[in-house]
Amino acid sequence: MLEIEIKSPCDDLDGIERKLRDRGAKFHGEVRQEDLYLSHPCRDFASTDEALRLRREGDDIALFYKGPKLDARSKTREELSVAVPDPAAMRLILDRLGFRPVAEVKKIRRNYGVGKVEVSLDRVAGLGDYVELEVQDLPIEEGRSMIFALLKELGLERTERRSYLELLLEK
Repeated sequence: MLEIEIKSPCDDLDGIERKLRDRGAKFHGEVRQEDLYLSHPCRDFASTDEALRLRREGDDIALFYKGPKLDARSKTREELSVAVPDPAAMRLILDRLGFRPVAEVKKIRRNYGVGKVEVSLDRVAGLGDYVELEVQDLPIEEGRSMIFALLKELGLERTERRSYLELLLEK
């Protein structure tokens, strides 16, 4: 699946939420996410611009692979995921294969839908507040155009291409 994403640091998450509601955005709920990022035993994901993570969201756990970014203006990349019915066994398999924990990203996310754009209002432990705008499986230019238009409408001017993991590791 192709994920087209733009992230913006935000000083007024409540204000953005009001703008979304005034615009008629559909609230999809609030979730707590805990992402455990893993290093590969034989290749450096930082240099290949890839990521492997286990995400806990409520009682659900999924394994995600994120491929390298495909353009210079957004975080467009391939994203693959699979549900993990037995997290203990999965951790043991990954451990046996040489994958090691790198860092954990914890956030509370409030999700809204605006047409084809998913808007996430994130409170990220150790980093602060961000707004992520994302579309999936659209041509890159079309998806990016939709996201940048909504970003402008919400009054968000700064963008951040680095992942939460990269930002945390740089701190």
